[in-house]
Amino acid sequence: MKAGFLEKLIDRIPLLQASDVQGYLEDLAREKGFLETIFNALEEGIVVTDLKSRILYLNRSACEMFALVPEIAVGKKLSDQVKGLDWSCLTDTSNAVAREMEIFYPKNLFVSFYVSPLMSDNGLDLVGRAIILRDVTESRRATEETIESERFSALTLLAAGVAHEIGNPLNSLSIHLSLLERRLGKIPEKSRKELTNSVRIAKEEVNRLDHIITQFLRAIRPTPLQTALEPLNEVVEQSVEFFRPELRNRDVIVEMELGGRVPSVPMDRDQIKQALYNVIRNSLQAMKTGGILHVRTGADEGHVWVGFSDTGGGIAPDDMSRVFEPYFTTKPGGSGLGLLIVRRIVREHGGEVMMESAPSRGLTVTIRLPRHDLRARFLPPHSDAPGA
Repeated sequence: MKAGFLEKLIDRIPLLQASDVQGYLEDLAREKGFLETIFNALEEGIVVTDLKSRILYLNRSACEMFALVPEIAVGKKLSDQVKGLDWSCLTDTSNAVAREMEIFYPKNLFVSFYVSPLMSDNGLDLVGRAIILRDVTESRRATEETIESERFSALTLLAAGVAHEIGNPLNSLSIHLSLLERRLGKIPEKSRKELTNSVRIAKEEVNRLDHIITQFLRAIRPTPLQTALEPLNEVVEQSVEFFRPELRNRDVIVEMELGGRVPSVPMDRDQIKQALYNVIRNSLQAMKTGGILHVRTGADEGHVWVGFSDTGGGIAPDDMSRVFEPYFTTKPGGSGLGLLIVRRIVREHGGEVMMESAPSRGLTVTIRLPRHDLRARFLPPHSDAPGA
C-alpha cells in the first residue's frame, strides 16, 4: 500500500524540529475541523465504516436520522447502532449499492441511500465504506398524494357518470308515478285508497334515492365550502339523531359525552354532516346487531374534536394503512368510499382524521377541526425576517 501523508510524516518525525511537528499538527487539526464543518452542514447523512462495519465517522444529519450520539456510536458496529437492518447484505460486495429504507424512530422517515466502497490510494484495496443517506419523505409523500389525487379524479368522473345514469330512470319513474297518481282519481274510491298509498310510498323512495345521489355527488366533488360559525355539539347531535331509527332496529346503545365548552367553529354544516354520517354508518355496520357507540366531543387551544368509538371487530394492523384507499373495504358489499370522503371533507376544512383500532376491540375515529380557519395564511414580509 502506498504510504499516505501521515505515514510519510511519521517516518520523517526524527528529522523535524518540535516546532515543525506542532505546525503540521495544527494544520491537520484546522483541516479536520474545516471538513467536519462542511460535512455537518450537509442535509444528507454520511456514515463512514471500516471493513468490519465499525463506524469511523458520522455527520450531524446521520445522527439526527438514527438518533445516534457520535461519542457512543463511533467504534461500534453499524448493525448494533441501527437495529432492524441487515447491513451485512450491503457489505458483502465491493460494488456500490443503492437502496431505500423506512425509519420509525426518532421520526418516521423514508430514506434513499447508497453504499460506496472506499479504496486505498493505489485503487486496489478496499479500506472501508461510505454510506450517503438522503431524506426523501416529502417527495415520496407528494408522489403518493399525486397518485391518490389521480385516483380520486377518476373516481369522481366515474361516480358522476353512474349518478347521471341512475338519475335518468329516477326522473322517468317520478314522472310516470305522477301520471299514475292523476289517473287514480278516476278509479272507485275503495280501490283507489290502497293504490294511492302504494304510489305515495314509491314516490317517497324515488325522492329518497334522488337525495342520496345528490348528497353523494356533493361529497365527492370538490365544491367550494360554504362556511359559517356552527356549534359542533349541535351538528353531532343532529347527525346521531338522523340514525335513531336504525340505531333502535339494530339495538345499539349510544352514549353521548358532549363537552360543555366546545365553541362554534367555521364549517360547512352539510359537508361535515356528510362526513359524520359516513363515520356513524361504518360503526353501525361494524357492530351489526347490539353494541355500544360512544360519542364524545371536546376542545383544546387550537381545535375542536369529535370521536366515535364502537364495539365492533376493529381493523387489522395490516389494513390500517389502506383504509383511505379508493374501493378498499373490509365489509362484504362495501363501496370503499366512506372514509375517503370523510378525509377529503375534513382536509378541506383544514382538519385531520385519526384512527385507533385493534382486532376485536373496536374502532375509534376522531375528527379534529381548527377553531379558526387555518387553511392558508400570509408569511411575514422579507423585511421582518431575522437579520434583515
